Amino acid sequence: MVFRLARENPGWGYRRIHGELAGLGVKIAASTVWEILKKAGIDRAPRRSGPAWSQFLRSQAEAILACDFFTVDLLDGTQAYVLAVIEHAARCIRILGVTLHPTGEWTAQQARNLIMDLGEQTHQVKFMIRDRGSNYTAAFDAVLADAGIRTVLCNVQTPRMSAITERWIGGCRRELLDRTLIWNQSHLRRVLRQYENHHNQYRPHRSLDGAAPLNRYPNRSILSSTASGNRPASAA
Repeated sequence: MVFRLARENPGWGYRRIHGELAGLGVKIAASTVWEILKKAGIDRAPRRSGPAWSQFLRSQAEAILACDFFTVDLLDGTQAYVLAVIEHAARCIRILGVTLHPTGEWTAQQARNLIMDLGEQTHQVKFMIRDRGSNYTAAFDAVLADAGIRTVLCNVQTPRMSAITERWIGGCRRELLDRTLIWNQSHLRRVLRQYENHHNQYRPHRSLDGAAPLNRYPNRSILSSTASGNRPASAA
């Protein structure tokens, strides 16, 4: 049973296999599962099926998008759901939509809107990282698949697998939502669009060497010399 679970689910580690066995009523220690896999020469996930997760993220950064929902409590007593997408390499953010009821049909339509918004850039995107939330449906994944984008699911309760998205949501809360009284859905859309523009055009990012996603510095050496007091000849 251990071998079968490991073979059919290459992304599962020994603890996940142990948990699945426990759910089936099989009493076995996690350390025993590890020993069985080790003696059989079966590598621990994720090396069993390819590169480690961090290696995948670094090597495919230019081709990766990640999306996630987050909620916002409004002063009119309702709770809004926001769907956002971030480009891993460029750190460019897209607020796809805001709704009070994120149905499967609505979510699939946001995927269609994303494809249209990407335009010619679509062919560069190969992967969409998302969690296993019920707001996503087969229709959402199908829209992406038709555009040649493969859906990559995060493990259960493993937010670090989409750390870049989680970090952006945290920043959005700290810099905007925790400081602003949001009256209603229309007000939320307006302030999120303003924050999206600020993030993409002006907010410096350490991963981009201090530049903004859509406003890269043209010459870092010139900026460095100017900051140190050595003005370039053309600026004298």
